[in-house]
Amino acid sequence: MHLAGVKAVNPAYETIGRASVTLEDIKTFRELGSRCPGHPEYRWTSGVETTTGPLGQGVANSVGMAISSRWLASRYNKPGFDLFDFNVYALMGDGDMMEGVSDEAASLAGHLGLSNLCWIYDNNHVTIEGNTSLAFSEDIASVFSGYGWNVTHVSDANDLPSLSKAFQVFRDEALRPTLIVVDSHIGFGAPDIQDTSQAHGSPLGAEEIKKAKRNYGWPEDARFLIPDGVYNHFEKGIGARGGALRDAWISLFTDYERENPTLAGQILAMQHRELPPQWDIDIPTFSTDPKGMATRDSSGEVLNAIAPRVPYLLGGSADLAPSTLTSLTFDGAGDFEADNYNGRNFHFGIREHGAAAIASGLSLSKVRPYWSTFLVFSDYARGAIRLSALMEIPVIHIFTHDSIGMGQDGPTHQPVEQLASLRAIPGLIVMRPADANEVAEAWRVIMELQHNPVALVLTRQAVPTLDRSRYSSAKGVAKGGYVLADPIDGAPEVIVIATGSEVSLAIEAYEEVTSQGVAVRVVSMPSCELFDRQSAAYRDSILPPQILARVAVEEASTLGWHRYVGTNGAVIGMHTFGASAPLKDLQIKFGFTPEKVVDTIRQQLQDHRRNT
Repeated sequence: MHLAGVKAVNPAYETIGRASVTLEDIKTFRELGSRCPGHPEYRWTSGVETTTGPLGQGVANSVGMAISSRWLASRYNKPGFDLFDFNVYALMGDGDMMEGVSDEAASLAGHLGLSNLCWIYDNNHVTIEGNTSLAFSEDIASVFSGYGWNVTHVSDANDLPSLSKAFQVFRDEALRPTLIVVDSHIGFGAPDIQDTSQAHGSPLGAEEIKKAKRNYGWPEDARFLIPDGVYNHFEKGIGARGGALRDAWISLFTDYERENPTLAGQILAMQHRELPPQWDIDIPTFSTDPKGMATRDSSGEVLNAIAPRVPYLLGGSADLAPSTLTSLTFDGAGDFEADNYNGRNFHFGIREHGAAAIASGLSLSKVRPYWSTFLVFSDYARGAIRLSALMEIPVIHIFTHDSIGMGQDGPTHQPVEQLASLRAIPGLIVMRPADANEVAEAWRVIMELQHNPVALVLTRQAVPTLDRSRYSSAKGVAKGGYVLADPIDGAPEVIVIATGSEVSLAIEAYEEVTSQGVAVRVVSMPSCELFDRQSAAYRDSILPPQILARVAVEEASTLGWHRYVGTNGAVIGMHTFGASAPLKDLQIKFGFTPEKVVDTIRQQLQDHRRNT
């Protein structure tokens, strides 16, 4: 990137007059502030296409990029206007090949026939512990052939004619992705550590560097030497070619825009992570209903109201669409398959980690992706979820069956610690709406985000659709937490905070204690992250510091709730795993009943009155 003269850009993709990677950055590799961190980081170093480091993530992202190329071409290319025809190349090592997420992504890529995808496997047989024979002995060519890939082999990484031939084999392949297995030597040219694990992650050392330079015919004592003519060579080569290709594409797009203004407008909006005009006018308002509906149901309705107006919103499920209700069901949505790259519904199969990583690859290509599974299985995808937050890309992670409320599937499927775990990821916005109208408002927030991924957490069981003429508007969702119900007269003396399905439980308790003269406030907290972003004045208006009697209610781990209720507040939550039983039995066993909330409110008032 330094030699090629890649320019730095700001978050608005405007060039800012300096190189993306300076020679000083290279000299300060892995030092604070350097644009050359320990592993490549998207959004930190301009020109880096994805954040890698955790093995397997980058190659899995590349499958999302290849899918994006096919989908964009199918939707937007017109006769004489091949705007999208890019191939995707990914370099991978032995560690990538061992990680399960790579296999998940490779399997799906083969199934989809992504012939625009090429993985180059640096087959040097060395990992940190030593030779790969310690733990890795499969026949990679047979494995990938079984996945439906075209496999070719280059026996010497320095054999440029053979490499060129292998790349031509890839370009000629029309039905399958291609794996190029390239035999190489780690630490090539360093005579004492070549082909050893010492070359994997440790500096060579001054003497070994000199020996390697001697083997290369390079001045032994030179440091960061760039001989005369190198910059010029890059400028006249890749720089000139890239500039000419870019100019030609811009010219093509200008002509395309004249003939296809609507489609061109969609492309520009998509590339800038913007939304079309009136994208949200079909989002429904849900009528009051004591029986209500599961938030997964209302989310499915809202998603299908938004997607027709946001044509680059697409996604699917890890084999759970009938349960997560994330299928796009309107006319023309279709399924993305090897024989239909225009579809907007994706079948990721039972590959949660792969699905999340592929979704990141789609987002890096600027389409707006979502994927879904049960909340308990978010653990399988955590590595990719974390990287979506680190990269600040707006992937929508949809998790249903969000608590012990899912009932008889038992503790293997009942999430307890997952909410706290997701909330611990910096930059990830977790949203757990309370009813159908909070779901609608949550989607309004989600779609406007440009630099944050979201975990949208939804119920399996029905929850009441609250009477918004009696309680506050669901518009408060945008602030993360809001006053849902307050005393009829005067200031509150106790606050109940709840999320998701437990909000209606808090409202039941509110009605009972209010009728007995207790001044109680109910706060719906669908997103702690959004609430924490608000001003101190707003937060204090919702949770006044002088009101110390507080109760939080959530069918999940209690970890984190004392930030809001204080050390002397009460949290009704989960302290163990769940159990296999009908919902009502579970709620009684674990204390999620109006009676338990009422008793806790009274206990809080008693304790704080005694202390004052």
